[in-house]
Amino acid sequence: MEYRPYEADDLPGVLTLCEAEQWPSFPADPARAHRLLTNPGVTSYVADDDDEVVGFIYLLSDGEIQAYIALMAVSAARRRRGIGTRLIEEAFAVCGAERVDLLSAADEFYERLNHQRWVGFRLHPPFAT
Repeated sequence: MEYRPYEADDLPGVLTLCEAEQWPSFPADPARAHRLLTNPGVTSYVADDDDEVVGFIYLLSDGEIQAYIALMAVSAARRRRGIGTRLIEEAFAVCGAERVDLLSAADEFYERLNHQRWVGFRLHPPFAT
């Protein structure tokens, strides 16, 4: 498994994950999705298993204090293997922020990480507990 920054060739895999999660905005306009994933202030990473994108994270950051996980998905067949945690760690390591906030539809996953409970979650490194 390779964890690396998003590249244009990863877009079909990212769109497949979005479709599986029933997130229509990225698949509806792939060119816009690519622009969003590569904009300034954005950190986008993928989990690549033998040229298959099995997970991705799209994180927004001010580069100093605050980061926000806008989207993260891991293939249903690959969940509970540490992929999501590793994506957060990799993106956080390069975004320059001190903490990560998010709103979640996957509370069970985030409750396993070092966090404070808010309306969403505020994550603090180290992420794995």
